[in-house]
Amino acid sequence: MSGPEPALRVLVVEDEPLTAEAHAAYLGRLEGFEVAGIAHTGHEAIRLLRDGIDAPVDLILLDVNLPDTTGIDLCRRLRAAGIETDVIAVTAVRDAAVVRSAVSLGIVQYLIKPFGFALFAEKLRAYREFHDRIGASAVTDQQEVDSTFAALRPTSGAPLPKGLTGETLDRIRAQLRSAAPSGLSAAELGAQLALSRVTARRYLEHLTSTGAAERAQRYGTPGRPEVEYRASAHP
Repeated sequence: MSGPEPALRVLVVEDEPLTAEAHAAYLGRLEGFEVAGIAHTGHEAIRLLRDGIDAPVDLILLDVNLPDTTGIDLCRRLRAAGIETDVIAVTAVRDAAVVRSAVSLGIVQYLIKPFGFALFAEKLRAYREFHDRIGASAVTDQQEVDSTFAALRPTSGAPLPKGLTGETLDRIRAQLRSAAPSGLSAAELGAQLALSRVTARRYLEHLTSTGAAERAQRYGTPGRPEVEYRASAHP
């Protein structure tokens, strides 16, 4: 009987020491991941990747703004040097040109600051599924190829209703999954994510309509029964 898959080794590249430690702490809470090292500059990251770490790095958690370079330029240098390690870009930058550059370099995920543990965990788990699928020696058909790449993008590609954003939808979906198997009311979710109850309910109802969430009545509290929402077991 085979044992669990080995943990994926992650290099955190982030110039702010407190932020770097926070990301490392997030990784420490995730099963299947371990911190391979922390670099605060692009130069340090290259040095660690080339000769400072005693085992291969599976993933780079890469800040886009570094004191000696940009994450995009660093990624170009890594690719030119033959270092094909997967990269998740982490940034507060929302420039479409930066996103396009990230895509062209094969960066597998793009995480926008600020974010909490729930969204971080969802992105990393999606990457883990992608890594495990792509690590197979062969794929059998087009459906398997499609499902492999779909693992990186769990959000539906369908247009969102007016007033809803994909970023907030990702946060809400991640919060529901983090709360599972318990459910959350719109008021509870709104308080956790600094949203109004009405806004939270709009997102929750949208997730329910797409099958990503399930609605149920919560009893046992005074007054009217409250509606709560749970992440669907089969989104």
